[in-house]
Amino acid sequence: MDPLTHGLVGATAAQSGADKDKLRPAAFTGALSAMMADLDYYIHIPSDPLFNIEIHRQFSHSLIFIPVGALIASVLLWFFLKKYLSFKELYFYSILGYATAGLLDAFTSYGTQLLWPFLDTRFAWNLVSVVDPIITIGLILFVGFALLKKQKMYVWFAGGWLALFLLFGWIQHQRATSAAESLAESRGHSIEEIVVKPTIANQRVWRANYIAENIIYTDAVRTGLISGINIYEGESAPRIIIEEDFSQFEGTVMYEDLMRFKHLSDNFLIRHPDYPDVIGDARYSMLPTKLTPLWGVKTDTTQTDTHLPFLYFRDASEEVRESFMDMLLGK
Repeated sequence: MDPLTHGLVGATAAQSGADKDKLRPAAFTGALSAMMADLDYYIHIPSDPLFNIEIHRQFSHSLIFIPVGALIASVLLWFFLKKYLSFKELYFYSILGYATAGLLDAFTSYGTQLLWPFLDTRFAWNLVSVVDPIITIGLILFVGFALLKKQKMYVWFAGGWLALFLLFGWIQHQRATSAAESLAESRGHSIEEIVVKPTIANQRVWRANYIAENIIYTDAVRTGLISGINIYEGESAPRIIIEEDFSQFEGTVMYEDLMRFKHLSDNFLIRHPDYPDVIGDARYSMLPTKLTPLWGVKTDTTQTDTHLPFLYFRDASEEVRESFMDMLLGK
């Protein structure tokens, strides 16, 4: 999730294990420790654009790395907090805060390698968006009251607020998935793979992607707060099968990069409708009914021994915003 929400959840976790007179330094420790895990975002190899995508939410978010990450955070924070906390306390609060980083990200849609280095599986439970202002605002209020009044009651309120939205997200995800499966059945499709993700900043409009006979379909599913399902039917496109479409380039850097991108995209690969040389991730688009990928790699069959560029395609035009708001409001 976004850094602010990470910090607030880390602060909440650290405060839950602190005495009343240590709530403030514990919150500071937990917040910075939780946010520190995302420093992996700045690890780059300029000649290999995909390396940054692979490393993000990898070792620094792994469960096995929590004691190490917390120790690094404790050493860095010791100079600032040694007047308020012993190193043992500092490390304890750092562990509580740092432990939330990978777990919180796993509830979003991007994917987190919680079991690295034993498994390279990216866990994505798809319950909340990477940015959800309602969750964040509630956490700001409860964590703020806990700091201001030094009462742990507000810490439990903050934890309950987060748990409530995760539970709500799970219920809505189940409803959206069921609706997407019913839609596929009505079309006479046998689903080979399906992924349902929340769209940005809400838990009402969901993007449903499924594959049937190597065709990728995308639709928007709007789930009401209690009842009511609206379907907005979207686009479809052939899935790119790297092993077939690029078989003549096997053994080249380009082919290996395409296989890496296939893994990162869970094999939901399509060609960009406006740039045929771009292979994109079909799971992400500005609109849940469109198959214009948010990002992808650009292939060049004349330069097969160089790493593929990683490109972004964001269109936040007024037309796109209006279309999304119509779906969000059920129009």
